[in-house]
Amino acid sequence: MDQQHHGKTDLSIELAKRIKGEIISCDSMQIYQDMQIGTAKPTVTEMQGIKHYLIDILPPNQRFSVSEYKIRAEEAIKEILQKGKKPIVVGGTGLYMDSLIKGIQYPDITIDEKYREELELLAEKKGLSLLYQKACAIDKEAMKTISPNDKKRIIRVLEIWKQTGKTKTELEIESRKQEIPYQYKMFGITMPREILYEKINQRVEKMVKLGLQEEVENLLVKYKEFPTAMQSLGYKETRAYLRGELNREEWIEMIKRETRRYAKRQLTWFRRNKEIIWLDGLKTKQENTNLILEEIGE
Repeated sequence: MDQQHHGKTDLSIELAKRIKGEIISCDSMQIYQDMQIGTAKPTVTEMQGIKHYLIDILPPNQRFSVSEYKIRAEEAIKEILQKGKKPIVVGGTGLYMDSLIKGIQYPDITIDEKYREELELLAEKKGLSLLYQKACAIDKEAMKTISPNDKKRIIRVLEIWKQTGKTKTELEIESRKQEIPYQYKMFGITMPREILYEKINQRVEKMVKLGLQEEVENLLVKYKEFPTAMQSLGYKETRAYLRGELNREEWIEMIKRETRRYAKRQLTWFRRNKEIIWLDGLKTKQENTNLILEEIGE
């Protein structure tokens, strides 16, 4: 979240200053270059001289898997520890977080482009709900946290099943056998839903003001294809707006609505994790930093 919110950017930088820390991004969109506004990346000013890892590391026309994230993040953790500093992992991509702390080894499943196209076509002709029901029949557990409109993740569940003969859930259980080599504490920021939604609406307005439309136009000129990047929140809707499928009002409203839904799913995902220590997002960053320092015994 941006500055005035005392959100995770603000809090993580305050914490990094207090404990000699460096920050590793855990955000599946901030890894991409040329996508600043829609991913709400911290600016150089906001970073206040604290080194950040795994931001702007790839052009948006490249795929990046969970297993690649895990490798890169573990390298960053080692590098930070070797400097005698403390790694702080910040961001809301649940799968990335799980790959680090649960030692989940997602096998690198090669994409069967033909099967993916078949599924895309099926979704277009018969509706996404058909694929959603198929995926639910295969892997009920994984589908608990996947929205019926989340085409990318629904297709992923079906692809994993087709290519490995196992469900995503089974693969995760099998791969959890590794021990995590470090101790860690997890913190989440929470606040009343209506305040959160209000902040989301303000944030979307701010992105539009900062030039989200121009950012997407430039991306479309610079890169020809976007395996994942253009599917993401804010970018997908802006692309539809540029194609004339939505008017300006519908465009902004749709990003707000989809972001609220995403936030709700994210909370559902993280609430199931009993290790998370919840912080009150309405407290100041100093108060929350002090609470974290107490918890980690600094």
